[in-house]
Amino acid sequence: MEILNDLKEIKNSCIGLGFFDGLHLGHRELLSVLVKKAQNTNSKSVVISFKNSPAEKFFSDVKYINLRGERENLINQMGVDYLIELDFDDNLVNITAENYLKNVLVKYFSPKLIISGFNHTFGKNKQGNSEFLKNNQSNYGYKYIQIEPVKFNDEIVSSTYIKELLTKGNISKANLMLATPFTISGVVEKGNQIGRQISFPTANISYPKEKVIIPYGVYSVNVKYNFKTYKGMLNFGIKPTINRLDKKPVAEVHILGFNEDIYDEFIEIEILNKIRDEQKFSSLDELKKQIKKDIQAC
Repeated sequence: MEILNDLKEIKNSCIGLGFFDGLHLGHRELLSVLVKKAQNTNSKSVVISFKNSPAEKFFSDVKYINLRGERENLINQMGVDYLIELDFDDNLVNITAENYLKNVLVKYFSPKLIISGFNHTFGKNKQGNSEFLKNNQSNYGYKYIQIEPVKFNDEIVSSTYIKELLTKGNISKANLMLATPFTISGVVEKGNQIGRQISFPTANISYPKEKVIIPYGVYSVNVKYNFKTYKGMLNFGIKPTINRLDKKPVAEVHILGFNEDIYDEFIEIEILNKIRDEQKFSSLDELKKQIKKDIQAC
């Protein structure tokens, strides 16, 4: 997949529109249809998206399911030919839907096909939507396909709903809607090594500030390091049993059956399921007993 940060003429194309945070089941349906239609018509599949969520233009402290590089990797895995990530700047905020369709989509891509989700909007005041794209098919010579809502257990799958599930700690349900585990990653930092003192060494990373924040607690996880995957137990929180002056939340993972020095190494943590809330124990011995139980739960 080729990633572009500016508009480029790609004629003979099929276009998919959206932001794709989380690349959930609905997004996957859209991209699957896009890639299949492009292959069947000997066209290029082109996803037109943005570097950052358009919501950042209107709200502060926007949180993501996937960071930009993660989104790019997931879209690439779907077999897309081109990903165009635009800056959602003032020009895009104020452009009319008609001008966007005519002077961006049609001018640069001469699309055979345009695909979007049922709730996708674009253009000033959200003038562009499924109905608008459908009504302009004959004017510009493309076919429009609307992807209907994808449901999981009778609930519509959306990035907004998945974020809500994650913030409530319902990780397993969110993961089913995502089709891949919610993941955090970072470089392993030196901690206070309390875990090592009680025979449960941990690898600590800073929780990515742009990510949806899960509740403080203990989680069953997979840890990916150096092209291998290990089972693990994650504690995310402020470690209330330890009298820390710094109350910054820390993600610390105990990797089962692993005893390598990986300070300053990059790891990925796939969060699978919440085991329990974070709690304060009366002593390190009590904490150690609970950790043993948590490992068994994981």
